[in-house]
Amino acid sequence: MLAPELIIDVERLKADVQTNAQGNDGTALRSEVVSLLRAANKEGRAAIAAAFEAHPWDARALTRSYSFLTDGLLEIALFTAKDILHPNPNPTSGERIAVLAVGGYGRGEMAPFSDVDLLFLTPYKITAWAESVIESMLYILWDLRLKVGHSSRTIKDCLRLGAEDYTICTAMLEHRFLGGDRALATELEQRLDAELFSQNARDFVEAKLSEREARHKKQGQRYMVEPNVKEGKGGLRDLQSLFWIAKYLYRVSDVAELVDLGLFQPEEFEFFAKAENFLWAVRGHLHLVAGRATEQLNFDLQVEVANRLGYKNTRGRRGVELFMQDYFRHATRVGDVTRILLTKLEESQQKNAPLLKRIFHRKPRVKPAFSVDHNRLQISDPDTFFTDKLNLLRIFEEALRTGMLIHADAMRLVTANLHLIDDKMRKTPEAQRIFLDLLIKHGNPERALRRMNELGVLSAFVPEFEPIVAMMQFNMYHSYTVDEHTIQVISNFDHIERGELEDELPLSSEILRNGLNRKVLMVAMLLHDIGKGREQDHSILGAQIARKVAPRLGLNKSESETVEWLVRYHLLMSDMAQKRDISDPRTVRDFAKAVQTVKRLDLLLLLTVCDIRGVGPDTWNNWKATLLRNLYAQTRAALENGMEALNREHRGAEAKKNLRAALPDWSKSDLKRETARHYPPYWQGLHVSAHADFADMLRELDGCDDEATVLIRLHPDEERDATRACFAMPDHPGIFARVAGALALVGANVVDARSYTTKDGYVTDAFWIQDTEGSPFEVSRLPRLKQMINKTLKGEVIARDALKSRDKIKKRERAFSVPTHITFDNDGSEIYTIIEVDTRDRPGLLYDLARTLTELNVYVANAVIATYGEQVVDTFYVKDMFGLKYYSDSKQKSLEKRLREAISAGVKRAQT
Repeated sequence: MLAPELIIDVERLKADVQTNAQGNDGTALRSEVVSLLRAANKEGRAAIAAAFEAHPWDARALTRSYSFLTDGLLEIALFTAKDILHPNPNPTSGERIAVLAVGGYGRGEMAPFSDVDLLFLTPYKITAWAESVIESMLYILWDLRLKVGHSSRTIKDCLRLGAEDYTICTAMLEHRFLGGDRALATELEQRLDAELFSQNARDFVEAKLSEREARHKKQGQRYMVEPNVKEGKGGLRDLQSLFWIAKYLYRVSDVAELVDLGLFQPEEFEFFAKAENFLWAVRGHLHLVAGRATEQLNFDLQVEVANRLGYKNTRGRRGVELFMQDYFRHATRVGDVTRILLTKLEESQQKNAPLLKRIFHRKPRVKPAFSVDHNRLQISDPDTFFTDKLNLLRIFEEALRTGMLIHADAMRLVTANLHLIDDKMRKTPEAQRIFLDLLIKHGNPERALRRMNELGVLSAFVPEFEPIVAMMQFNMYHSYTVDEHTIQVISNFDHIERGELEDELPLSSEILRNGLNRKVLMVAMLLHDIGKGREQDHSILGAQIARKVAPRLGLNKSESETVEWLVRYHLLMSDMAQKRDISDPRTVRDFAKAVQTVKRLDLLLLLTVCDIRGVGPDTWNNWKATLLRNLYAQTRAALENGMEALNREHRGAEAKKNLRAALPDWSKSDLKRETARHYPPYWQGLHVSAHADFADMLRELDGCDDEATVLIRLHPDEERDATRACFAMPDHPGIFARVAGALALVGANVVDARSYTTKDGYVTDAFWIQDTEGSPFEVSRLPRLKQMINKTLKGEVIARDALKSRDKIKKRERAFSVPTHITFDNDGSEIYTIIEVDTRDRPGLLYDLARTLTELNVYVANAVIATYGEQVVDTFYVKDMFGLKYYSDSKQKSLEKRLREAISAGVKRAQT
């Protein structure tokens, strides 16, 4: 702790209070006291913060210093209230009061902005004098802007409420005397030990375990990339829960005492102490950076905390990513240690089952090396178990086979014997069989993999997996660490295999029913991101790693080659579906050439679907499902029937036939005119319902004399989780940009856009849009949406000016570094140059890019938008004013320069 005299000088402040008491009434004196304490609090906090900045890992000193400072403030407040404002020289036995700290403050651990939890204890019903003391004291503390939680109780109240509410019981478990009548506080302590803490130990343990489970469910997995340091899984509350239970059961005052009791191994306690210090240091810096009590380690705060703790950027990794990997490694070990110890403590409170239950309840039958202890899988003989190294894997197989949890002692033994997993053991055919069976035979591979990962077995058996354990990807797209994402991907496959996603994923479910190589797919899923965190492209590096690992896991040459291909190209299908126009025959043709076989296509689709779903809880939607289904269907047709099935003429004839069927009331001459007015690309890029909409709109425009007429139709497209916005109007330069600007102004996110000109001077634009939550706009909002878009297109609202106040980058997104990459592709489409702009997302980006292209006389035919958190890839299919591609390097560089200038100007505007 910082030297006490540097934190607060209590005696000097008491003397100052007494001096100010001369000649001042109660109100004036309280004001003077608050002024004195406010200055002392400010100076003390500054001294503690400066010391912590100089020694950023000295968390214990930080928590003790803030607790000492708060004790000093409380002592002065109590002295002022009890001895100066409300003196009572001859109190009765009922006019006694003791002030106690409870909860975290009672433990003497405070973060910079922790709550001050107080218990005002009186022997009997609160007297008028005690009430005045409490009220005056609280007013002083509130004026100091301290967040005070308080209760006023008698000893009898404490015992009664503690028995009724385990939260209150837990708070009093860590009470600490601050001032007032010490004898009263001592009596409370004695009676709590005798009458409360000695009762219902089993119920207390169960209550704390239930609280822990509910808290984890609320906060999410400990691998969520914006964790709650206090309440999240593997956070401080888990460590505190462990201590509370131990203190309740064994009356320990420090966790170190659990080592002597045989409940903690020395190395486990050492880790406990390190993890506790790490988490408190993070929480302390988190409070100081935010300037308030916040426990959520959000992206913008992660960067600041990492800098304060001294993390530096390295080649291929940012300092903040290294910091968060350390954080998640500690969180994982906290989970291991607390789970093991809490299980032991829980078992110590379990009574023998009733006689009838023991007679009729059959224990699960387990293999000879194992036994069942408290319904958990236990190792029969620890002395001989590890003479066969393969038992380090068999225990997980047996747990899956029987459906039992692994006993705490068994988990400890596994962790202590990881060194037995060596190259010789890894290459043993039986080891390979067991590991692959864990993935594909017993069901629920997620459970086995997660426990193996947490205990270090997965990294020991597949050493190449170790670098991605607890690795965070510092972006808003990925919700999990890399290892947890990998397990989520495999879990998704398991859910499909069980038939649980038949309605949501009909194609994947059908492919799986028809049969594919599950072993190849599972190994590819396990290894697909194993190359992350290096300078090299993770797909290329991952494929190189897979080339070595797959044979070591028992796959033959052909299977290993397929795994290597899947890892190398695991993003190909996703990229093609989301970043390219899949109605363009060249897109499908190029993808089919890369995939080559239907077997590979099936495997890649399943891997892609599970991968996207494993990114985060809200990443998958109908839009992505529709894109992938369409790409799969076209590619499969091309692979089975030949590439000629993709030609434009065939598609155009089919689309015109579908339109004639959709417009049965139209005359032959009207239909002929409609089908003749469009160029070939129009017929391959839209659904027949859009063709029918445009046909009606163009017929209406034919009979209209107003050149400024704009027709708009908005329809929910449930299949794609978007709203389809169709625009028809006389063709003018810059129409595409104007529509993009209008949509940006109404808060619409464009996910796909297509623009077609007719041979007779009209333009038909189809945009698919979503609201800010990534959903179609509610039907009730569509009339107003249409009205606002119309105003912008008619020039009543100027998009460029109106967007200035709305095109902002959110604070939490500013921590991300998103470099801009612009590429030109003249091979991906037969008639267009494809410009791909990969940059930071913001509301007005598409409008800025489209307006820039318009100013440069670039014709935009299609725009495909793929969003990945704070990053977006806007892909434009373009031609020059003569209908030609952009082959010239000089023209490409000129376009790129202007696009970069537009992006930079937009970012500058968005950050002001």
